[in-house]
Amino acid sequence: MSNLEELGLCLTVYVKKTFIDGNHLKTKIIKQMPRLNQFTFFITSFINIYNEMSFPSTEDIQQTFIDFPFNKIISYVDNFPDRKQSQCCIYSYPFLMRYYTGITNNFPGGLFEHVRSVSLFDEQPFEHEFFLRIQKSFPFIEELSLVNGKPQNRKQSYESNSNNQTLSLIEYFFLKKLYISNVHDDYIEQFLFHIKTYLQNNIIVYVDYESLQRVTHNFTRDSTRTNCAKISKLHLWGQGKRSNSLEEYFPYAKICYGIY
Repeated sequence: MSNLEELGLCLTVYVKKTFIDGNHLKTKIIKQMPRLNQFTFFITSFINIYNEMSFPSTEDIQQTFIDFPFNKIISYVDNFPDRKQSQCCIYSYPFLMRYYTGITNNFPGGLFEHVRSVSLFDEQPFEHEFFLRIQKSFPFIEELSLVNGKPQNRKQSYESNSNNQTLSLIEYFFLKKLYISNVHDDYIEQFLFHIKTYLQNNIIVYVDYESLQRVTHNFTRDSTRTNCAKISKLHLWGQGKRSNSLEEYFPYAKICYGIY
C-alpha cells in the first residue's frame, strides 16, 4: 500500500465519536503513502445522537482541509433529529464518481458531469428551487431516488400565483428511472406536473399506489396526464388495484404491482 501512486475511495461508515475529516485522511492515509500523487474520495460518516451531543460544523470540518495537498475539498454536515443521526460528507472536487448518494438541502452545488445516479434524503422539505439546483448540478442524471416525508412549504404560494409563472421548468433530458415510492404527495406532484418538470419518454417510475391515486385525483387529473403518458413501466407499491381508469391514464406503461 505504501507504494500506491493513485487512490480512489468511496466509503460510508458509522463512527462513534468524531466524523472522518481532513485530519484523519492526512494521518491515516497520506502520511502512510509517500508516493501518492492522486487521491480522489467521497466519504460519508454517520454518528448516532445520544442525549446532548455536540458536533463540528461544516466550517469546522472544512478547516481540517486547509493544508490538504490534493484537489479542492467540499464538506457539509447534516443533523437528522427524527433519525437521531448526524452525518458528514466530504469529497474531492472535481467529482469523478458515477454515484452521489444522500444529498440534502445543504448540498453546496457544483457541476458533476460524471454522475449518473443520485439519491436525495432530508428531514426538511425539498422546494422547487432545490430540484432545479439538482438538475443543473447533475445534467446527465439517469437514475434519481428520493426519500422525504415532509410537505413542501412554498407549494401554496406557487399555486396561488396564476399559471405558476414564477416557476422555472426543470428538464431531465436523460432520466430513465425515478424512485418516488417513499415520499410525501407533494414530491409526486413535483415530478408529474408538466408545468414543473419535463420528463423524457420511456421513463420507469416506482411509486406508492395510494399516493399516486391521490395526486392524480383517481387517475383523472389533467395537469399530471402529460408526464404520466411518458411512463413506459410503472411499479406500484402498496395495495394497488387494477382498473380501466388506471390503465387508460398510463396508456404506454407496463404496470407492475408490488406489496410492501
